[in-house]
Amino acid sequence: MGIGGGIIDVLVFVGFIAAVMFVGLWKSRGEKTHSEHGAQDYFLAGRGLTWWLIGFSLIAANISAEQFVGMSGQGAGLYGLSVSSWEWCAAIALFVVAFALLPYFLRSGITTIPEFLEVRYNHWARLLMTLSMMLILIGVSLIGVIYAGALTLKELMGSYDVTLSLAGCCWALGVMAAIYVAVGGLKACAWADLLQGSALIVGGGVIAYYAFDALGAAPVEALVSATGSSATVEQGTGVMAKFNELNETAMHMGSNPTMPWPILILGIWIPNFYYWGLNQYITQRILGSASLAEGQKGLVLAGFLKLLIPFVIVIPGIIAFNLYSKDMEVSAGDHLAPYEQAIQGEAGNTVFKMDPRWEVANAEKAAEIKTYNASVVARVGEEAVETVELKQYKYDSALGLLITKLIPRNKGILGFVIAALLGAIVSSLAAVLNAASTLLTMDVYQRYINPKASQFRLVTMGRIFIGVFVLIGCLASPMLANNKSVFEYIQKFQGFVSTGILAVFIYGLINRTSAQWAGVIGLIANPIIYGILTIKLFPDMHFLYSMSWSLIAVLAIMFVYGLVCKQERVVFATNTTMDLTSSKGALAWGIVVCVMTVALYVVFW
Repeated sequence: MGIGGGIIDVLVFVGFIAAVMFVGLWKSRGEKTHSEHGAQDYFLAGRGLTWWLIGFSLIAANISAEQFVGMSGQGAGLYGLSVSSWEWCAAIALFVVAFALLPYFLRSGITTIPEFLEVRYNHWARLLMTLSMMLILIGVSLIGVIYAGALTLKELMGSYDVTLSLAGCCWALGVMAAIYVAVGGLKACAWADLLQGSALIVGGGVIAYYAFDALGAAPVEALVSATGSSATVEQGTGVMAKFNELNETAMHMGSNPTMPWPILILGIWIPNFYYWGLNQYITQRILGSASLAEGQKGLVLAGFLKLLIPFVIVIPGIIAFNLYSKDMEVSAGDHLAPYEQAIQGEAGNTVFKMDPRWEVANAEKAAEIKTYNASVVARVGEEAVETVELKQYKYDSALGLLITKLIPRNKGILGFVIAALLGAIVSSLAAVLNAASTLLTMDVYQRYINPKASQFRLVTMGRIFIGVFVLIGCLASPMLANNKSVFEYIQKFQGFVSTGILAVFIYGLINRTSAQWAGVIGLIANPIIYGILTIKLFPDMHFLYSMSWSLIAVLAIMFVYGLVCKQERVVFATNTTMDLTSSKGALAWGIVVCVMTVALYVVFW
């Protein structure tokens, strides 16, 4: 394998992956695809998932290479701990979903989230939401997860002198996920996720342990503070005191200049409530709950686990910059090339934006660039200048550096950590495949193409769709290598869909008397409004502000429509034999999780 002859690591890695595949397939072996409930057994695990399966499955489906690598990189970069807002706000969102949305969904007996729009509005709203979600799942999530996972696997193995092609990694991940999700459906995913979700948290904890251990042992002169300056910590200082002194500026939730605090009022909640409550990719797990109480307990467990994620992903990334800032730095010949070309060529109107940390660490060169920038502004005027950002640190290398430099080899630990990371990728990929297959089978194929299809036929079509999706994803994902900015716009792009869906659900639950076309109007209005805001009027405005204004505008349009066009009040009938008793224990623990979330903000603000 090229990992320093680490046969033990290879055995642990292969053994863990094999165990995950075996458990997923073994636990789903009894699914009866020919029975009258075959599709429900396959797509929703027979509605028999228990709370601990749901909780770990939600985390495993959520955290993939993009988050693992990206969050540790953002922690190492200018974001610091503030990137944790995505995790900590999710804890509160999960609590709200458990007690405000889940009772409606389980009572109605739906298989997919868009199906609920037909219950409240009409089948056109359901179809429009299904097509919108399919666009996101296949065009963004599936291709993005395969590409990010393959790139991570390729780079990580490359650091151990194992050369893998990007396309080969894409096919390996895609086929691995497709095998057990196609054979075993949601139950296979859930049981595999139990192992992979647990390994993800344990693996992150292992990386955090070795990161703190290395920080404590490192000589002070070898360390760099979060500001980019040389360490001023005294020799012999304890590891936690050393960490706090080096990273005082990074350990604040308000430290991120690209995530201003006003977005915590509304903006950040929009993608959170959509993702955790209305996104089939995630909610399929809670729709498969054995009861309302099991679903609520699973959501609260996931919320608690979300509070832990920053401590095993973000904080190690912060330490990575303290230890390895020189390794993260892009060679001067690469990142300073645009500047060198500018001063050697004809005078232009380009000025250069530097990384604040690099400015501190390279004061003399930074002063030279600032002098040049000032001369350009003085010559052409501030309004005429073009700004080029110099990418001076490869922050996303933080996780790879921690793993390759700190985790001991040939003791099984390295094999386990790499398997945990790969498992996170495969879990997210399997979740996307399962969700997309369910939507296309139940909301399109059964609803419009073959309403009388047998249960076995539905399961068969679901498996065929999984194969088609994997084929599309594995063929298309390597093409993203030519578009380095694609991930920068993923969340921004999702605003064209997620905001409208959230608005339609909020309005539909609060106002039960507006006419049935309100859902279609809201789903069509949002991409138009959001597009005008983000592309035409305010292209530089933070996308979460754009989502906030879009949500308000769409709700206003639907409100006016509801005043003019009314119908009899919609009653959500009970269409299930499931136990719909709410869990008082989950409610109490959910409140505790919310209080803990607020406390974390108070402590780290």
